[in-house]
Amino acid sequence: MIGDMSYREIEIAAPRKVGITELALRDAHQSLMATRMAMEDMVDACADIDAAGYWSAECWGGATFDSCIRFLNEDPWERLRTFRKLLPNTRLQMLLRGQNLLGYRHYNDEVVDRFVDKAAENGMDVFRVFDALNDPRNLEHAMKAVKKSGKHAQGTICYTVSPVHTVENYVKLAGRLLDMGADSICLKDMAALLKPQPAYDIVKGIKDTYGEDVQINVHCHSTTGVTQVSLMKAIEAGADVVDAAVSSMSLGPGHNPTESVVEMLEGTGYETDVDIDRVKKVRDHFKKVRPKYQNFESKTLVNTNIFSSQIPGGMLSNMESQLRAQGAEDRLDEVMEMVPVVRKDAGYPPLVTPSSQIVGTQAVFNVLMGEYKNMTAEFADLMLGYYGESPAPRNEELAKKAQEVNKKEPITCRPADLLEPEWEKQVEEASKLEGYNGTEEDVLTYAMFPGVAPTFFEHRDEGPKSVALSEAALKAAQEGQANALSGPVTYNVKVGGNEHTVSVEPA
Repeated sequence: MIGDMSYREIEIAAPRKVGITELALRDAHQSLMATRMAMEDMVDACADIDAAGYWSAECWGGATFDSCIRFLNEDPWERLRTFRKLLPNTRLQMLLRGQNLLGYRHYNDEVVDRFVDKAAENGMDVFRVFDALNDPRNLEHAMKAVKKSGKHAQGTICYTVSPVHTVENYVKLAGRLLDMGADSICLKDMAALLKPQPAYDIVKGIKDTYGEDVQINVHCHSTTGVTQVSLMKAIEAGADVVDAAVSSMSLGPGHNPTESVVEMLEGTGYETDVDIDRVKKVRDHFKKVRPKYQNFESKTLVNTNIFSSQIPGGMLSNMESQLRAQGAEDRLDEVMEMVPVVRKDAGYPPLVTPSSQIVGTQAVFNVLMGEYKNMTAEFADLMLGYYGESPAPRNEELAKKAQEVNKKEPITCRPADLLEPEWEKQVEEASKLEGYNGTEEDVLTYAMFPGVAPTFFEHRDEGPKSVALSEAALKAAQEGQANALSGPVTYNVKVGGNEHTVSVEPA
């Protein structure tokens, strides 16, 4: 007995349900292996993903569209249709760059409308719409297009840290997104900067201000080692859905492990509906797949320097590749120190595509060629407002230099308001290309990647071309590593000023 109450009379509150968005089919491999995973390495995991009980499966958007046609000779629209067939019981989710769609510039409103319509028609359910500068003007039309298509519009707040990024301002931005008709709000931490207390404060601030019924999804990378705690604090503050990736496709510049998030909630008053046995089957599938992409793997495991550099996972792996191509991989630390300098000059934009690439490339140029000795056209456009309004004032001297570089005047309007209608022109140009199939999907592919699409169209009939190691090559690589470990290890030893070479056999 407790007082006058028997144990049977005590009412125990049912655990609150927390949904999980699985990232293995998109952001996980984008962040860990530069978006190189072929569709053939994902299909066999889909049945278990579909039966696992996820809130959604992110499988499209981000850099996958570009990677499909640039590296894999794979039609991204066919990839989406295949996911729709293989995941009939699961919400499909994509990452959409607002007015940028999946390209690297702003598109005319008609192109945005047509893209969203076609993505919805081909099977997309949840559109996570974001803007690299958190400029609501760059989100509004895409959000309207999603709502018009009858699909789920998820308004996104890109989380970053700077003197002008405060809890109060993030809560206000959530209100702007809700006013646009957002069905849910995503707090998107692409660089693993979201510490536990801000995670709690922002989520609670949104819930307290706009109501408990506002759905909040939280997305974190794992690179700094703190964000699984941040997910827990966000859940305690009221977060409804959190993003994760199966453990075999997690950590490093990727995300927190799905299994770990599920186990973390045990005994806390929160639980998921995820079938952990199905999740483990997905894990085991990708455990076999991941070594095939070792040539594209980021070497980063934990990097707390990101708290100062603020480089997101996908940006980090691509920047490593960029420096490696220049034979300057050893200068990564210098570039990471330069990134916050460039970011401050640009008005503290969040670092997410395309601003991450723009700021990152300018930082690489600054390190290799001298500070702003060579300003990229994209960085000049960023400095002049052609990507939208930066959160803080930009460096005025650099803005003047940007005018000289690009021969443009600075703007303060919504960038897309300056764009002429372009759909008919895109149709005309695409229709002249060898291999064009006459569909709106092909026109949209060309519109987003006019430099890459012609080659893809021409060679599409040759079929997908995986860049993964073949089974034979993987076996040879593993045997080579084993032989290297089993053979003698050579050391150069200096004794009394004289250098000696010594070989040591393993015990």
